[in-house]
Amino acid sequence: MLYTIDFMQILEGKKIYFSSDNHLGAPNQELSKPRELKFVKWLDEVKKDAAAIFLLGDLFDFWFEYKHVVPKGFVRVLGKLAEIKDSGIPIYFFVGNHDLWMDDYFEKELGIPVYHKPKEFTFNNKTFLIGHGDGLGPGDKGYKRMKKVFTNPFSKWLYRWLHPDVGMPLAQHLSVKNKLISGDDDAKFLGEENEWLAQYAKRKLETKHYDYFIFGHRHLPMHIKVGENSMYHNLGDWINFYTYGVFNGTTFELKEFKNKI
Repeated sequence: MLYTIDFMQILEGKKIYFSSDNHLGAPNQELSKPRELKFVKWLDEVKKDAAAIFLLGDLFDFWFEYKHVVPKGFVRVLGKLAEIKDSGIPIYFFVGNHDLWMDDYFEKELGIPVYHKPKEFTFNNKTFLIGHGDGLGPGDKGYKRMKKVFTNPFSKWLYRWLHPDVGMPLAQHLSVKNKLISGDDDAKFLGEENEWLAQYAKRKLETKHYDYFIFGHRHLPMHIKVGENSMYHNLGDWINFYTYGVFNGTTFELKEFKNKI
């Protein structure tokens, strides 16, 4: 694991940015290209005053790392991430349910640490719990069982025996068609009391205080108060909403990136 900064005092004029659920490659490379170009423009914008950038999973609709092979495509976004990281801006990546088979490519090639579960950070004395959000909270038992199978080292070892020309299209098809495998729910607001990531946040607050819970996965931009001084924010997505999070050292807000291609 790369060295990471868990505590940060944000300099005046700097901000921390959060993004999730781009699903690049869905429904296919051609149709996702405009979203990739728009996301690259966003990265160009935020790098001007970014203290750090957090990518909260499902950047790709499917990702698998063979020993010597990674999925074809995404050159523009990977190149931009490399450029930003090389400039000295830290980037953090949390795997989602669509790119949960990410291994060490980002760490070795781009110098970007990769996390497979939520992690705590402190910025300007505000505590954050950050993650993708899949498999957390009550319910979704079918997906939770499937996730254990998919993340099992033996399962990954077996899958690597499939030739990439077979394994990649198969996984991409299942990623789109099989909701049990993908873990995606219909993007409908369930009400503050029924949103399961909000319930997860409330449960976490029983043992420790957090100022902010930042997650993706639900594809819906939302703010829910989960404690007297605690908020749960969902980042939305880059398919329908093009929303992202910003922490300026004092407050957190969601914004929409309206730049046109």
